[in-house]
Amino acid sequence: MNQKRREQIEEMLQKQKTVTNAELMERFDISIETVRRDLAYLEQKGVIERVYGGAVRKEVVREEPLYVSREEKNNAEKQAIAGAAEALIEDRDIVFFDLGTTVQMVAGKLAENKKIHAFTNAIRTAVTLSEKNCEVILTGGKVRRGELSLSGSLAEANLAHFNIDKAIIGAAGVTEDGISDFIADEAGLRARAIANAGKVVVLADFEKFGVRAMCKVCSLDAIDVLITDEKAPKDMVKMLKKKGIQVIVAKI
Repeated sequence: MNQKRREQIEEMLQKQKTVTNAELMERFDISIETVRRDLAYLEQKGVIERVYGGAVRKEVVREEPLYVSREEKNNAEKQAIAGAAEALIEDRDIVFFDLGTTVQMVAGKLAENKKIHAFTNAIRTAVTLSEKNCEVILTGGKVRRGELSLSGSLAEANLAHFNIDKAIIGAAGVTEDGISDFIADEAGLRARAIANAGKVVVLADFEKFGVRAMCKVCSLDAIDVLITDEKAPKDMVKMLKKKGIQVIVAKI
């Protein structure tokens, strides 16, 4: 009986990615103690990760999806997130724009009356920002083909000289351990921007939750604001708020 129920829980997570303790208690008519034992078993098996109030499907992603496929995916959610992020940028701010499709959308939505200093390691985003009323500074560094991103020790050394008001950071994955990325050099540059920033704003659509990419960028306590969409796991949102992070749920 236990094994069959655990297999069913695993099947649920394959379909919906997250489950709550309350959901499992109601569906299987079991106690919270039984839920905890079942989730502990599945976590030990390596198929889930327990989070505050439930569990998420465990995903360790080693390869980054192509830029063009990311650009088209969850477009409505990303546009809403980008709009909420743009609202946080004030006139004369010094802003770091990270690599990523959602961050590029923020640049595209930047209001013309906001005169900012913009740092970025994303060539596409630099082009978008250059069409706005702001000063754009590229970090320099090694160009990654396809992504048209700049990274490496030179980029980190250049960025280290500057104080940043707000860092707009794209997340490949969000778990209780923090945010993660696919490329080590780019994760290092993100970490440098976060260290130099007065406010760290992370953008993550619902599919980023429960994903652990190869390279850790920062722990959750380094984040000031996380912007997501209405499909984000409610228990994860609750956990982030409990840690003192301002969570903005952008509506489509």
